[in-house]
Amino acid sequence: MTSPFRPTSSARFRAPRATVLVAAGAVLLTGACSVGGSTADAPGDEVRIALPEEPPTLEPCDASLTATGRVTRSNITEPLTEREPTTGELGPKLATEWEQTAPTSWTFTLREGVSFHDGSAFTAEDAAFSIDRTVSSDIGCNVDGYVFGDSELTTNVVNDTTLEVATAESDPILPLRLSFVEIVPAETDAEAKVREPSGTGPYRIETWDQGVSLRLARFDDYWGTAPPFAAARYVWRGEGSIRAAMVTSGEADVAVGLAPADGAGDRAVEYPNNETSYLRIDATKAPLDDIRVRRAINYALDKEGLVASVFSGLGEPAAQVVPEGVTGHNPDIEPWPYDMAKAKELIQQARADGVAVDTAITIIGRNGIYPKAAEAMEVAQNSLLEAGLKVDIQMLDVNAWMEYLLRPFPSDAGPTLLQAQHGNQAGDAAFTMGQIYGSEGAQSSYGTPDLDRLIEQAELASGPDRQEKFTEALAYQNDEVVRDAVLAHMTGIIALSPQVTYEPNSATNDEMRLAEMRPAN
Repeated sequence: MTSPFRPTSSARFRAPRATVLVAAGAVLLTGACSVGGSTADAPGDEVRIALPEEPPTLEPCDASLTATGRVTRSNITEPLTEREPTTGELGPKLATEWEQTAPTSWTFTLREGVSFHDGSAFTAEDAAFSIDRTVSSDIGCNVDGYVFGDSELTTNVVNDTTLEVATAESDPILPLRLSFVEIVPAETDAEAKVREPSGTGPYRIETWDQGVSLRLARFDDYWGTAPPFAAARYVWRGEGSIRAAMVTSGEADVAVGLAPADGAGDRAVEYPNNETSYLRIDATKAPLDDIRVRRAINYALDKEGLVASVFSGLGEPAAQVVPEGVTGHNPDIEPWPYDMAKAKELIQQARADGVAVDTAITIIGRNGIYPKAAEAMEVAQNSLLEAGLKVDIQMLDVNAWMEYLLRPFPSDAGPTLLQAQHGNQAGDAAFTMGQIYGSEGAQSSYGTPDLDRLIEQAELASGPDRQEKFTEALAYQNDEVVRDAVLAHMTGIIALSPQVTYEPNSATNDEMRLAEMRPAN
């Protein structure tokens, strides 16, 4: 009997101001020089998508990274289970049903008649291999730290269509966790990451001209409904105004990661993108190892001013990285108030006690992480300078930035504030707390034994007790640890051409399903 876990729907802080489904029949420009540096061609049966950055890899076990996941997830590869972003319900994908047969054991019945892009048949052996490769290998999968933390899983292939998965401790949301494991053939390299995987998704990789474009073609032997477009072509342009102009000029059909000032006009669509922006504070190095300094950073940042000016009002000041609608969200935590006088007072107290507050702190920013990313960090820098700290900015592209995001962190870095963004598509705080705040979390620069204990207790709980324990852990982090400075819940903007109908949702930023895009004509 199917036993899907249904987390609370991932409702956001604000409904989208407008939902635009573009379905007119305008004629695209052809044969003219384009803003993107190529020739504008009519799309035909191909949807053309402009991204802020090239995916660093299409490795499935790194699909929780935005740049990789928005291309890979549900397009090239698929998981056993899949969460519907608009309802929050967990439904079948490569598994048709699942059942918890014991406190630490689950049984999954797998879909028959599924083929990989390499022509091999999907079986329970492939599912077991993919889980083991993601969770138990030494190749450093981001999904492992993000979703599973220290969890230990054991797989048992019963037959071609039946898989047993055992956990060391009771895990009430294991089927939800497995929605982040993208399934690959058992012949996939188990000792190194792959750049171009074989999957079971509706699209296969056709060509990847590094630095230029990536083209996916419809997989003719796909087990499900054939997607409307025969192909998808991705290009990447760092400037949002260029991506917007590609849509308005007819060179692209979809452009993501836009700001209001990028000029998409009536082609722009606003949507709640389920992302929270924040600064991760490296609390292991002076002066950031003093909690007074970390509190001062929070008081010094004018979140309302940042949202109003840099983000043009698209967003809302945030208090925590677990947003409303996610199991574990603490409604009692308020955004830190803007109080520059208090920030200066705390810095002076730390200075008087010998804390090295004159040590230069580096903001490690990421180009294109969200619109006006560099401008946001400049605003933060100015505020922290006014508070009495010494702060520099280093803006990096995604590959260099990821060295600071994931363990092991650069050993020669001084005290840093990392510009980061977190989305919780799965709808449960377990996918936030361990990896971001745990002492050994994949993206955590600092933790405490007491916070680790609270997180562990929450992850083992279920029902109302789970909600209560996660809210307790979040409150403790906010009051006693102060590991970050949360900035804003974000609102996304994409641009759509008149040739494409598509309705973005809270998962669009991390998982843009091509099968949901349709020709307007």
